[in-house]
Amino acid sequence: MGVGRILGRLALAGAGAVAAQGIQRALRASSLSKDLERTNFRGSTVNLAGGPALAVSAAVTSAAGAPTGRAATAALVAGLGSGAVGFYDDVVGVRPEHKAKGFRGHLGALREGRVTSGFVKIAGVGAAGLAASALLTRSRGRGAVTTVIDTALGAGVIAGAANLFNLLDLRPGRALKAGVLAGTPLAGGTTGGLVAGPLGAVAGSLPPDLAEETMLGDCGANALGAVLGTAYAARTGPVGRFAALAVLAGLTAASEKVSFTKVIERTPGLRELDAFGRMKADKPDIQVEKLPIDD
Repeated sequence: MGVGRILGRLALAGAGAVAAQGIQRALRASSLSKDLERTNFRGSTVNLAGGPALAVSAAVTSAAGAPTGRAATAALVAGLGSGAVGFYDDVVGVRPEHKAKGFRGHLGALREGRVTSGFVKIAGVGAAGLAASALLTRSRGRGAVTTVIDTALGAGVIAGAANLFNLLDLRPGRALKAGVLAGTPLAGGTTGGLVAGPLGAVAGSLPPDLAEETMLGDCGANALGAVLGTAYAARTGPVGRFAALAVLAGLTAASEKVSFTKVIERTPGLRELDAFGRMKADKPDIQVEKLPIDD
């Protein structure tokens, strides 16, 4: 990788960090700040400003670093689209009629004639993933059947990554740390510019998230996963996309049966990484009602 490309990606990372912090400050100082307050797992008051700040900064800087116009549009569609429906769920999902847990809960509510904000989020993330994948795949000039399969697999990766990061956003800094672990290997090569800005946005979002001042909510977690999923899909073909989708589907299925938090707390290495940097020690004896942002 040339010096110019390295400097360009470092500049994107810096822009992502500055943008994330600036948007957070603006939201927390605005008249919307009170409406964005929520209670986290510990019972502390946190602000959802971290979500829109990360969604916008990650999507825009990912697009700025994209190698092609189609890839840039895909990053914007995936990041902003997933973030928008996630924000809708964050805001509307607190209403009693929208409460449901997991895919099964939202689909069960639909069978009862109720369209929950969570179902809107699921459909919206899926649509954003499909549109972004189509933009990436169309430029490869393959046959019709291969294009359809490749597009479907890419959409699954993007939507699956968005959902997985949402499942991880149950403790301060967890989803953001996962973003660093997943995004860093994608930072090289011609498509690496797609993750340079988002990694910077993650770095800018970490301090207030770890301090339990802000949190990502569905908006930020979905957007981060979707942008990273787009970056992965941009550099892989059907085989790579299928492998990633299999892993994502397995983890999502496991989440319906097993608590990721309990697994992490019982696993040396993961437990220490998960707790690293937090300003407050976890107190598992404190129980609060699970919020829609924890679904």
